Amino acid sequence: MINHEWHLLSRPVGWPKPEDFALVETEVPQPREGQVLVRNEYLSVDPYMRGRMSAAKSYAAPYELGKAMQGGAVGEVVASNAEGIAVGDHVLHFGGWREYAAVDARHAVAVDPEAAPLSTYLGVLGMTGLTAYAGLLRTASFKEGDTVFVSGAAGAVGSQVGQLARLKGAARVIGSAGSDEKVKLLLEEYGFDAAFNYRNGPVSEQLRAAAPDGIDVYFDNVGGDHLEAAIGSLNQGGRIAVCGMISVYNNTEPAPGPRNLARLIQTRGRIEGFLVGDHYDLQPQFVREVGPWVRDGRLKYRETVVEGIENTLEAFLGVLRGDNIGKMIVKL
Repeated sequence: MINHEWHLLSRPVGWPKPEDFALVETEVPQPREGQVLVRNEYLSVDPYMRGRMSAAKSYAAPYELGKAMQGGAVGEVVASNAEGIAVGDHVLHFGGWREYAAVDARHAVAVDPEAAPLSTYLGVLGMTGLTAYAGLLRTASFKEGDTVFVSGAAGAVGSQVGQLARLKGAARVIGSAGSDEKVKLLLEEYGFDAAFNYRNGPVSEQLRAAAPDGIDVYFDNVGGDHLEAAIGSLNQGGRIAVCGMISVYNNTEPAPGPRNLARLIQTRGRIEGFLVGDHYDLQPQFVREVGPWVRDGRLKYRETVVEGIENTLEAFLGVLRGDNIGKMIVKL
């Protein structure tokens, strides 16, 4: 049996190029003791993966050159050499970017395709949803009555942040996105109070118009001019949770920092970065609270689905370009 998997051939400089990668044919691996063999059905592609393509020191080890890359995936167990997981079970794991993965059973999480579509375990009910939940409620210390601004608000994480804030009693929820279509989605489907297309003018001016009384929380997925604008609109005691800075991921030179950091002195504001991996203790609480909202439709989600292992790289590049609405998923 033939397995297809994506390898990183060279470390991208600036925007990743197709020649930095290769789709390679290998033999389907056999599960060793304590492992299961998973036939992947859905793969996740995410902005953070760009950082792992670099050799620079970071919170996660770089992808190894000439070897299969990794990422979230969900699929069916087709062979098991481990207790507690049987053939036919479905599991969530981290052996993405390939069709078949031999996974240590201790790193595989059982999921129920009857309880929710398999793809949601990579998105709204998975790491994406927990990222939104932990970042808003714990890192940004959200409280009822806050005015919340979310950048990249039509993306997988941002769309969940805005809806969680609304369901938790925010006074006002504002989002930025990169097209008029996405702005319409934020207003009409996700229930944001205000939204703007950051391509239509300076972010600072559009944010002030959308939040004339300032903001209490900023959930940052973009960085750059969005972060500077948020600092400029921050109310006293405001909090900024830095989840990602997609605007600088492909820069070849260091990006300039916000020019108005001194405003944090006036506002007693706080900026804090976070990683979802530090907040897995919230997973049970997250599922208990958010699961019913997803099931009854109070918390909505979108997925952009690309079909075929051969299109995984293009799906990833699409995330960096902002082509996706909601979670970008590859269906095998």
